[in-house]
Amino acid sequence: MNKKKRMMIIAITIIATLLLSACGQKPVSKSEDFVLKIGYSGSLCEAPVHMAVEKGFFAEEGLKVELIKLAPGTTFEAVTAGKIDAAFGLLASLMQPLSNGLPIKVTTGLHTGCDKVLVPKDSGIKTLADLKGKRIGVPSMSSSPIIFAKRALADAGIGVNEKNMQVEFIVFSASDLPIALKNGAVDALAMNDPTAAVAQKEFALTTLVDSAVTEPYNHQYCCSAYVRDNIAKDYPEIAAKYTRAMQKASAWIQKNPEETAKIQVEKKWVAGDAAFNAAVLKTYNYIPSVKGAYEAFGITAKQLQQVGMLDSGVDVEALHKNSFIFFNDVKDTVQ
Repeated sequence: MNKKKRMMIIAITIIATLLLSACGQKPVSKSEDFVLKIGYSGSLCEAPVHMAVEKGFFAEEGLKVELIKLAPGTTFEAVTAGKIDAAFGLLASLMQPLSNGLPIKVTTGLHTGCDKVLVPKDSGIKTLADLKGKRIGVPSMSSSPIIFAKRALADAGIGVNEKNMQVEFIVFSASDLPIALKNGAVDALAMNDPTAAVAQKEFALTTLVDSAVTEPYNHQYCCSAYVRDNIAKDYPEIAAKYTRAMQKASAWIQKNPEETAKIQVEKKWVAGDAAFNAAVLKTYNYIPSVKGAYEAFGITAKQLQQVGMLDSGVDVEALHKNSFIFFNDVKDTVQ
């Protein structure tokens, strides 16, 4: 046997040995060692993230996670930059960024409520219609509170688009909004909890409309769980585990609001008084629902286009369909 043939036989033997060895080993899942990076900001209604950690729902799903604290208003930047893989967010605030290419998929709705429009008790403003010609303080021009306020005002017959703007929105930091109202710089506030509930109590404000209790908004999911597009595509089992854990945590909160608030304060997820926070949590419906989020998205997106917060050229139906991902092993509703 010449040298060339001997080398060929040796090479074939080595390859066969490697193949047989590989066949005898357990295949390694690409998601086995994956650590999901979850962004959070420390808001009160973000409780499903907090409880999924504290009550072990992430661990129960066999999900390895890293929690990353983000400054308010930086979540979308973190998602786009790949710094986080998943987060919790206000559904209405996702729509415009999604239409501009925000790379995420919504996986489930988590709760209703958390936006309010407030006025001083002695203002003489009794209804949304009374806000015509008034100034409304908001935390930003793209925040959930202004989106909710515009929807509610439009439903009340008040013009809130560029062609017919019958109110004036003025931006202040969330902490400065109550002071601006007290000093007369604005006539009303659009805020979300917990700052809205705190301001309402501290400054004796009256609620004109509250997405947690006012029809029809109290039936519409405001907050949801979502994952980056690449997680939904390349690690669907991870995305499903995250979704199930968040649903379990949300359902647990619905039954245990006092304990939730106590844990949040004691473990420093949020500040404030646990009893007061619990009272606020009780105004939300924490029964998670995939269908609920999907339906709320469709309703809200159409309204946002009508009031000019979504470009007229956006295909709302396509945006609605393409913004979600559904998993066969994730329940529509968990109670």
